[in-house]
Formats: sequence, structure tokens, C-alpha cells
Amino acid sequence: MSFTPFELEAWQSRYEHSVAHNLADSGCHPVGLGELLAHDPDAIGRLLAVDLNYPPVGGTDALRALIADWHTAAADNVLVTVGAAEANALTVASLVGPGDHVVVMEPGYRQVRGCALNAGADVDAFPLAPAHQWRPDLDALDRLVRPGTKLIAVTNPNNPVGTILTEPEIDAIIAAADRVGAWILADEVYRGTELRTDRITPTFWGRYDKTVCVGSLSKAFGLPGLRLGWLVAPPALVDATWRRHEYATISAGTLSMHLAETALTPATRDRLLTRNRTLVRDGWARLQIWVDDHKGLLSIIPPHATALAFVQYHLPRPSLEVADALRVHGSVLVGAGTQFGVEHHLRITHGLEAGYLDAALSSISRVLTRLA
Repeated sequence: MSFTPFELEAWQSRYEHSVAHNLADSGCHPVGLGELLAHDPDAIGRLLAVDLNYPPVGGTDALRALIADWHTAAADNVLVTVGAAEANALTVASLVGPGDHVVVMEPGYRQVRGCALNAGADVDAFPLAPAHQWRPDLDALDRLVRPGTKLIAVTNPNNPVGTILTEPEIDAIIAAADRVGAWILADEVYRGTELRTDRITPTFWGRYDKTVCVGSLSKAFGLPGLRLGWLVAPPALVDATWRRHEYATISAGTLSMHLAETALTPATRDRLLTRNRTLVRDGWARLQIWVDDHKGLLSIIPPHATALAFVQYHLPRPSLEVADALRVHGSVLVGAGTQFGVEHHLRITHGLEAGYLDAALSSISRVLTRLA
């Protein structure tokens, strides 16, 4: 069987540590360990007392309860994984096999698409339509879903365009799945990064019995280095993914679980969300001004969430060529639109420190002006 590589992650793996400015990552400026523990005078002592033994394979009871609270679920619905990447991969491995049909949202983070293709599935994409401000084409979804459809995968809020699904859109996606008995995989790692409201994006959990929700500490919480994620699913599917988890990683790390318990304690959780929303909103304001200063060359449909901007450039060049020119001549790494299923766009992360972001955008401007 042929293998579909993960083009975006391969691109980042090759180049993210060899550029002056990395705007290809998809989260905020990371939280420092001291910042995470600063408000608890006993936190360092507890950290130093942790035994570096194997942790509970599926996550500590305390951590699973905190994750369940974030999704309004029960602890028995939670499996702790090594990042959301493992959670997505385990879900596809548990549900999808050769000849199955999978429908994915695009533009999108193409991990589920690649995992399904590598499992031998037939994969179709339903679009978020730029002509309608990146709203989902629900008629297209209805046309694609068929009796053999095993899984519908969405990202809410969306990576890379920042769309937050409305309640009627969520209901329509669930209705399409229910019509054929398909599962829904809802990647919810960007819940908490809302740009225009402090209301957390509603979870898919609890709306439909064949639902898997995926989350992590990497995006809204600013803790990507912990590599701590999870899935929320019915107990039978938690068990099925757990058995595959034991093959893949056995468990996340002891220190990651310990620090995750700190991060997801309600008071700390709210502090981290406020911190990262400030970075997201300040970064978006700076990036929007930058795009407006390049009218005719750049344009964007404003996102509703995430630290990401999916910027359209108006040049007759493919996106990977433009992204490579930015890397080589500007020492800036961004995501190429083709890596998300859409051409003539660049994914640019903006939830970063102001000086770092401004310097990177200035480099991008110099290179794009040369290409124009």
C-alpha cells in the first residue's frame, strides 16, 4: 500500500529550527514553567517530589476528571494521549479500515485525511467556502455522505481559517452523520482561542452518541512542549483506542500529566486562557494592519478564533514556491496553502510576542515585494 506523508509536519520538521522566525507553528508564544507555577507557592515542591515512574497508562484519575470537566463529560469517557496527534491517529485506527469512506473538512489540518488514506480508506473533502466567509458547504456534505461513510472529521474552531461552527451548522453535521450511522471526529484543540468573545466554543460532546472529541494543551493553553492531549469518546471506543495506545506510546509522561493537572485546575485554566487570548487578539490586530497595508497583494477573510491567519496572496505562483522563497530569502517559515488543501494562501501564526511578529512580517513583505 502506498504511504501518504504528512506534508505540513514534514515541512516543519525540516525547517522550523533553521529559520530566524517560525510562523508555521499553530499556537501562541509558549508558557514558561515558572509562569505556569507562579501563583502556587507549593507548586515547585510538589513538582520536585514527583517520582519519575510510569504513570497510569490512560491518565491519572485527577487529570481525566479535569479533562472531562472541560468537555462536560465523565472521566470514563477520557483517554490521555501524547498530544492531540496521537488521539486523532488512535481514533482513525480504531474506526477506519480498507474500503471505508471518510469525509473531512477542508481547508484543514490534514492529519486525519492522511491517516485514513494510509488505512486504505476512500477520502472526500467538504469545503469551507471562501465565497461565504469560510462557512461550511453543508449541501456538499450531504451529497458526499453515503451509506458506507464511516467517519466525518471536523475541526472546530478551524485550522487554518478560524471558523467557529454555529449551532445550526453543528446540528446539520450531526444530522448528516446520523443519517448513515457515521462517527464524528471533532478536533477541538482551538476551543478557548476565540477572537471576538470570551464564550468558549461549544463542544460536540453530548450531542450525538457516535462522537469523539479531541483536545490538547498545545493551542489554547500555550503548553505544546508537554505533548499532552486527549480524546473523549463512549467507553467502548475509549477501550478500543486504549488498546492501540498501549502499542503506540504506552502513556504520556509523568511530568506532563502532573503539570497538566496544574494547568487544567479551573483557576489556572482560566488564567492561561486569558493570557493566550490576549496574545491572539493583539497578534491578529497587528497582522490585520499588515495585510491592509498590502492591498492588491494580500487579502484575508477575518478568522473568529485561533492564533492563525490564512492569508491570500495575489501572485501567479503556487503556495509552496512562495513559502519556500520566504524561507530561503526571508528566513521565515509559514505554512503553504496546498498543505491544507487550498492554493494561493499562506498560514501565518500571529499569537506571538509583538517584536518577533513584526520582524517576521517585515521580512515577508520584502520577499513578497520582490516576487510581485
